[in-house]
Amino acid sequence: MDFSADSSYLQVSTGSYKRQVYEVPSGKQLVDQAVIDRITWATWTSVLGDEVIGIWSRHAEKADVNCACVSHSGINLVTGDDFGMVKLFDFPCPEKFVRTCFCMITRSTVDIRILSCFSRRHMMEIFSSLNL
Repeated sequence: MDFSADSSYLQVSTGSYKRQVYEVPSGKQLVDQAVIDRITWATWTSVLGDEVIGIWSRHAEKADVNCACVSHSGINLVTGDDFGMVKLFDFPCPEKFVRTCFCMITRSTVDIRILSCFSRRHMMEIFSSLNL
């Protein structure tokens, strides 16, 4: 669940793999894609949406990518999946099947967050130092 930068909208990803956007506080669902496209999000944790199409590999199934988090600077995206892969992408990544900037293998990942003090360089150094 993510709020817009001005707290006027809320986005959620449903169990049926749909991204839904609601007005706050009315709770009215927003369906006008042109309006949705103009919203600036304070956070991004959704694995759905045009902004993150590139996180899905060619052979991925809907449930394969479990979590995502955009850095506070808004330029990096980290994802976690069923195969234990933690991947670093540029954000947004609207092109299909983009290559990751960096990848490491862990156990199955169900949630991930980026600390605000971490830059892309810091994340890559951490990934490299883990030697997984």
